[in-house]
Amino acid sequence: MGKIGFIGLGIMGRPMAKNLLKAGKPLVVFDVAKAAVDELAAAGAESAASPAGVTEKADVVIAMVPNSPHVREVVAGKDGILSVVRKGQIVVDMSSIAPLVSRELCALLEAKGADMLDAPVSGGQEKAEKGTLAIMVGGKEEVYNRVKDILDLMGKSNYVAGIGAGQIAKLVNQTLVAINIAGVAEGMSLAKKAGVDPEKVFNAIRGGLAGSQCLEDKAPRMFEGRYDPGFRINLHIKDLGNVQETSRALHLSMPLVAQIMEMMQNLAADGHEALDHGSLGLFYEKLNNISLKK
Repeated sequence: MGKIGFIGLGIMGRPMAKNLLKAGKPLVVFDVAKAAVDELAAAGAESAASPAGVTEKADVVIAMVPNSPHVREVVAGKDGILSVVRKGQIVVDMSSIAPLVSRELCALLEAKGADMLDAPVSGGQEKAEKGTLAIMVGGKEEVYNRVKDILDLMGKSNYVAGIGAGQIAKLVNQTLVAINIAGVAEGMSLAKKAGVDPEKVFNAIRGGLAGSQCLEDKAPRMFEGRYDPGFRINLHIKDLGNVQETSRALHLSMPLVAQIMEMMQNLAADGHEALDHGSLGLFYEKLNNISLKK
């Protein structure tokens, strides 16, 4: 593969693109925020004025933008990828969006002779910076094999199945993460209300079956009241919205997702939408009139 294009340099995209540069990959970038483009240009990337401008200069084009409408605009909008895409190019959408949108856009790109993978990620800003994201890939396996080395510079990639399957895997991931974080907050609230130090409970249970990455990452944040974003509440609301949209289409009941969506919407209504999703701890503090801070 020759030059790589990267569209979307936000809280996740910026460190992902920087890891490609650190690995010596030639990169051309675009973002609606000029400051983000300038930062990557200072690190050695070439800049472009639009998604089409990126596509004209790259063999593989990666998109990392917030949601389905943004991906649709990047691919099929004015000065989008579709306007200049050529046969043999590969578009890798690493955004977290609705699976049906991935399938729709893939069909449009394939009609032009290009290929598309959906490859959403999990791990938040910290793992994006470290290059240790979990990457879930849908699309043609032979296309995945052509770009696997590129993806693995940003994390650990795993092929799932056909187009849209990466997004389904991400929706499952976000469901489990939301339920885990809510469980951590609820359990620690029980300890605090019972007069037992939640941090000591955390240390007592972390090595058992209740142990999880969510427990390890989020419980200390709750004890410190530290909710600077690794992954923002408003983005998790977006992901749970995609879970609910997909589950409704499948006539699948997901009551826990519905409850946690209400908790996150409550936090957003209180002005906490830009905090880390670990701030579910704040929801339980408000609900029970306690503080989880040590």
